[in-house]
Amino acid sequence: LTMAANSYKTDEIPTYKPLSADSAVSANSHIPSVAASAVLGESESMPDDHPICKGHDFQTSNSIDSIMASMLNTGFQATNVGKAVEEIHRMRKWRLSDVPWKEGDDEALKDPAVRKNIRARIFFAYTSNQISCGQREVINFLARHKMIDVIVTTAGGIEEDIMKCIEHTYMGDFKLNGRELRKKGINRIGNLLVPNKNYCKFEDWMSPLISKMHDEQDAKWMEQAKELAAMKDGSTEDLPLKPFAITPSEFITRLGKEIDNEESVLYWASKNDIPVFCPALTDGSVGDMLYFHSYKRPGFVLDIARDIRGINDLSVQSYASGQIIIGGGLVKHHTCNANLMRNGADYSVYVNTGHEFDGSDGGASPDEAISWGKIRITADPVKVCADATIVFPLIVSQTFAKDVEEWKESTKDCVCWLEDAK
Repeated sequence: LTMAANSYKTDEIPTYKPLSADSAVSANSHIPSVAASAVLGESESMPDDHPICKGHDFQTSNSIDSIMASMLNTGFQATNVGKAVEEIHRMRKWRLSDVPWKEGDDEALKDPAVRKNIRARIFFAYTSNQISCGQREVINFLARHKMIDVIVTTAGGIEEDIMKCIEHTYMGDFKLNGRELRKKGINRIGNLLVPNKNYCKFEDWMSPLISKMHDEQDAKWMEQAKELAAMKDGSTEDLPLKPFAITPSEFITRLGKEIDNEESVLYWASKNDIPVFCPALTDGSVGDMLYFHSYKRPGFVLDIARDIRGINDLSVQSYASGQIIIGGGLVKHHTCNANLMRNGADYSVYVNTGHEFDGSDGGASPDEAISWGKIRITADPVKVCADATIVFPLIVSQTFAKDVEEWKESTKDCVCWLEDAK
C-alpha cells in the first residue's frame, strides 16, 4: 500500500468512492451527502496477511528479547529498529552458496563446498562521539569477536579510544557553562567531560611513538636509497621499489599494538587484522601531535593514497558486502563510496538523526545512495532515525550478541574473497 511521490498531478482532486444508496449513512437526511462521502466513504479491504500494528504486552513478558521482538510492528522508528535487526541478520547469514553458479562464472567458485564458505564482508563505520561515550564498549565487543571486517572512523574515534586507556572520560551535563569549563581546563562533549590533562598525557604517550615511526620511515628510505645508488647502470627496472611511508591505517594499527590494552577497540582491531581507515586522521589531537612534531623534525609522511586503494579493493574484492553506519559525514560517505566501487552494498543499515531537507550527505536516505550506486538497486536498506546510544546496543543485543560462539564456529573456515584463503 504505497503511493509514489507526485503520482498524481497537482491540479487533480482525488475522489472517493460514493456511499451506496442503501447505506445507513445515506439514508440519514440530517448528514449532508458531500460530508458523508468525504468523511465516511468506504475503504478498500486490507489483505488478510498484512501486518497489524501491535506493541509490546508487558503482561506477557518484560524481557529485552520480547520487547525487541515487538518492535517490528510497533510503528515509527521502533519498526525501523526491527527492520535493522532483520537486515543485519541477512548480511551475516549470506553465503555465496545462496547464489546459483551459472555459465560464465569463475570455475574456481563452482564447487558448492567453496561457495558455502564465502560470506559477505561487513563494513562498520562510526563517528568519534561513539567512542567518546559508552558505545565504545559495544564497538569493542564487535572487534574483540571479529564480527566486523572493516572499520571506518574519524580522528576522534582513534585518539579517544587511546586516551580512555590512559585517563577517564567523566559524566557531565549538557547545560554546563562553557566559559567556566574553559577556565578550569575541562572540555565538554555533550554531557561528557574530558579534562585537558587527558590530552597532555596522550601527547606524552604519542610523541615518542611518532618519533619512533619517523625513525623507521627514514631507515626504509635510506635502505632504498642505498640500493638505488648501488645500481651500476642507473637502471631501476629490476629494483622492487617499496613504499617507505606508512598509511594512516598502518599508523592506527600500530597504535592498537602499542597501547596493548583490551579495553581498546584499536587493540582488538590490530589483534584480529581488522583494518581501520581514517581519511581525516589529522582532524583532531593526532593532527595536533603531527603538527608539533613537524616543527621539531619535519619529514614524517602518511600515505593516504595507498589507503584509498586499500579500502576500495576490499570492497571490490567482496562477493557481497554489508555496511552498518552510525552517524553521518565523512565516515558515511567514505564507506558508501568504497562500496560504489562494486556497484553498491548488498545490505545497509544507517543509524543517525540527519534529515534530507538540507541536501547533506549525513541526512541522505538510503534511496539517495541507491541513485549513486552506493547501495544496490536490489537491496532493502534501512535507516533508523534515532540516537545511536539508545538503539544500537539494542540492535547488537538481537544480532551479534546472540550467537558469539556459533558465529566463530560457522565462520572459522569462511573468507570474503577466494584469494583470501590462499
